[in-house]
Amino acid sequence: MQYMLMMYFDEQSLSEDERQKCYRESAEFAQRLHSAGKYVAAAPLYPTSTATSVRVAEDKRMITDGPFAETREQLGGFFVVDVDNLDEAIEIAAQIPAGRWGGVEIRPMIEVPELPEKIFAHDVDSLERRSTQQRK
Repeated sequence: MQYMLMMYFDEQSLSEDERQKCYRESAEFAQRLHSAGKYVAAAPLYPTSTATSVRVAEDKRMITDGPFAETREQLGGFFVVDVDNLDEAIEIAAQIPAGRWGGVEIRPMIEVPELPEKIFAHDVDSLERRSTQQRK
């Protein structure tokens, strides 16, 4: 089963050095998850000041700058893992480096067979290489 592990924390609480250290530690953690066959995806997010929210009401779009809701903690990034059960997802969530500054919300992901196949950044290079080779 796949779970999304979302890290929430006060994005103003980290210095740039702490943020860069968290990125490095998170990448190392993702590598360990990958080696164990549990990694699906992960990414930090830019600050909420870069966010845009869209709402549609009566076929009219309302676009606003910033996040949808004002809160003390913001969504700072996520991991998607493929594990056997919630207990395993909890164990992984407890080890996420960004969790030191806030909390990690764990949500099971619904599998919808009709969705397109997932392609992640690490797959793009191999797809581009295959496409180039096929054109030759």
